[in-house]
Amino acid sequence: MTIRLYDTSARQIRDFSPLTPGCVSIYLCGATVQAAPHIGHIRSGLNFDIMRRWFAYRGYDVTFVRNVTDIDDKIITKAADQGRPWWSIGYENERAFNSAYDALGCLPPTVEPRATGHVTEMVEMMRGLIERGHAYEADGNVYFDVRSFPGYLELSNQELDNLLQPSGEGETGKRDPRDFAMWKAAKPGEPSWETPWGRGRPGWHLECSAMAHKYLGEAFDIHGGGLDLIFPHHENEIAQAKAFGDAFASYWVHNAWVTMSGEKMSKSLGNSVLVAEMVKHWRPIVLRYYLGTPHYRSMIEYSEEALREAESAFARIEGFMQRVCEMAGKTVEPAAEVPPAFAEAMDDDLGVPQALAIVHTTVRQGNSALTADDKESAVARLAEVRAMLGVLGLDPLDEQWAGASAGRGDDLHGVVDSLVRLVLDQRQAARARKDWAAADAIRDQLQHAGLAIEDTPSGPRWSLS
Repeated sequence: MTIRLYDTSARQIRDFSPLTPGCVSIYLCGATVQAAPHIGHIRSGLNFDIMRRWFAYRGYDVTFVRNVTDIDDKIITKAADQGRPWWSIGYENERAFNSAYDALGCLPPTVEPRATGHVTEMVEMMRGLIERGHAYEADGNVYFDVRSFPGYLELSNQELDNLLQPSGEGETGKRDPRDFAMWKAAKPGEPSWETPWGRGRPGWHLECSAMAHKYLGEAFDIHGGGLDLIFPHHENEIAQAKAFGDAFASYWVHNAWVTMSGEKMSKSLGNSVLVAEMVKHWRPIVLRYYLGTPHYRSMIEYSEEALREAESAFARIEGFMQRVCEMAGKTVEPAAEVPPAFAEAMDDDLGVPQALAIVHTTVRQGNSALTADDKESAVARLAEVRAMLGVLGLDPLDEQWAGASAGRGDDLHGVVDSLVRLVLDQRQAARARKDWAAADAIRDQLQHAGLAIEDTPSGPRWSLS
């Protein structure tokens, strides 16, 4: 058994070899909490939640760090525009992100550090970089000297002479326009902290280098984030950390975007789909299925049609699970192990689409067993399905999804079921007196209302079509 991952820095799939046998350490760039999350933000959390679950299934002790960037130019600008304290903007949206992670079934991180809580560690790292000749102070700013670090831009595979480094307002005194800010001098009315170089606030890149060092040490296994973070954020993290003396991450894993009309989903483009709004119209477990089942390195082009297809596919799985539990007269527990083909797919760079194909094949086998009245085989297939869905965080019988708050309208299911049963009883009565036209008319009316009717040996069954 060897898990293999695509390493951006190597530009190939590599066998995973942990620094500490039996343990895996993961640092994921989390939310910049300037606004509430859209589904593009949450995809990253979902993808790495699945990674974390698979490592745990394979027996690893997982340490998972996901940071919060709670100080940022956009947060400060928004606070000024709204006449609110900067920290209230960050905290409000941090809670919105955590609510979204929880709604879509992401396990909480081992630790979730905020940038503003680690200024001491940032100052220590800057002091060390200045002493080593990799950074310098100018006009109250502290910059990283990119020419001092020979490995700069190896992750993004760029040439330094062709580089256009993003630069912010007030970043004066640079020796080279490509040098990047680790610390920004204080401006009137903005939040600031005291340092040996004057008051100021952190630069985005320094935050993650310092927090990864604090919680995972000089070396750790996996650094993750979205493709858009490769440059400048991750490239600058590497420069700071390695110039400071850390080995930093052994593997770099990046998830692709959710797009709309071919463009990356973002608030600036005005095409975001907020999670808080989406869960009002779609069951959270269906959203998780939709966002989590494509391969993490594949783009997802958002559309309601694609979401409806995901909803239908997941309904087929749920329908099978419900039928087997009814036949068995009890809840079937998950199997101790997933099928070998599922495990093989997951070991191969988290091949969720291939693993999901095994889920659907097993469901079809289980449905065939139900048709043949083979209870033992049907129960065995359900146990396998539950084991596989559990690894993906998608088992609808798990307690995290089975409660009344798990999905849209679950609290009304009993009421709707009673009403539908009354209509189905009328249809059965029509069939008993051989009034086929009336029975078909009732079925057609129910289908028009969005219900699928299935006649089974134990009586008619309804589900959302």
